[in-house]
Amino acid sequence: MRRLLRKWWFYFMLILGVGFLLPEDGQIPVEGASASDWNPASFWYYPWGKSGTHKGVDIFAKRNTPVKAMASGLVIYQGELSRGGKVVLVLGPKWRFQYYAHLASVEVSAFSWLHSGQRLGSVGDSGNAKGKPPHLHFSLMSVVPYPWRIDTSPQGWKKMFYLNPTQHF
Repeated sequence: MRRLLRKWWFYFMLILGVGFLLPEDGQIPVEGASASDWNPASFWYYPWGKSGTHKGVDIFAKRNTPVKAMASGLVIYQGELSRGGKVVLVLGPKWRFQYYAHLASVEVSAFSWLHSGQRLGSVGDSGNAKGKPPHLHFSLMSVVPYPWRIDTSPQGWKKMFYLNPTQHF
């Protein structure tokens, strides 16, 4: 039994380590966008509707502008959520989830592999963005917590999981 546990622990640590070693290419996920297409102060902005705190950035672009994978990864989910509308969730390098929301279209399927820069959908206004200017809501979340990032801001304990995506482009 002890030998089996050691073997399991070894493989677990190996997989975890490989995930951290994968490079995070970090490109802006909206084709043709630049830093002038989002407000950097919108990350962790409070108050922000029903979610309380805005845990990502909104990148504004024309409807149907291509949305591309920020980094390579495995599509964990694609579908519709009430607030996010048409969404895609990708597990990428460093054990980070990339969350793409308010899409007009989704062009990938669950459990498919995306390469950095590969098109996954297009900018829209689905979900609770209906009727607002088309944009991509993009969040970056870590599976592995960073407890030193916790602060006293509203929902500040969640900062150990949510990363400012603009620092990763």
